[in-house]
Amino acid sequence: MNRLPSPHRPRALAPIPHVAGVDYDVLDELIGYTLRRAQVAMFLAFHEATRGLEITPPRFTALVIVGANPGIGQSALGQVLGIARSGAMMLTDWMEQRGLAERHQRPGDRRAWGVYLTARGEREVARMKRRVLAEDRRRSAKLGAGERRRLLALLKKLAG
Repeated sequence: MNRLPSPHRPRALAPIPHVAGVDYDVLDELIGYTLRRAQVAMFLAFHEATRGLEITPPRFTALVIVGANPGIGQSALGQVLGIARSGAMMLTDWMEQRGLAERHQRPGDRRAWGVYLTARGEREVARMKRRVLAEDRRRSAKLGAGERRRLLALLKKLAG
C-alpha cells in the first residue's frame, strides 16, 4: 500500500501525561477526562501499528466490518461507523480504488449493492489486524488479561 500523506498522520499529538505535583482537581474524578487521555495513547498505538500504510481508524474499521460481514450494504456500514450513507459510499470508493473491496448486486434486489473484500483486501486486512492487535496489546500490557476483559466490558457498557 502507498504511504499516507503527512496531513493524515498525527503531528503534534502526544500522550497526555499526568504531571506530578499538579492538582487536577475534579479532572481526576471525570471518566471523560481519563478516557480522553487513554484514547490518545491508544490512538498513537494504532498509528504506530499502521506506520507506512494508507490507513486511518475509520478506514480500518470499515475494512474489518466488510471482512466480517461480506455483502454488507453501504447504509448498514454507515450505521456501524456512525456516518452518513454518503460517507460510507466514499469509504467504499476508497476501498475499491485500491483493489481492497468491490461492490456486487445483492441477490434478489437489483437496486441494492453489497460490499465484499477482494482477495487482496482479505490479505491486507489480515495483516493490518495482526499489527493493530499486537500494538494494542503491547500498549495495554499494564493490564492483566482479566483487567483487560473487564475494562472492555465496562467501556462497552458506557458506550451504550
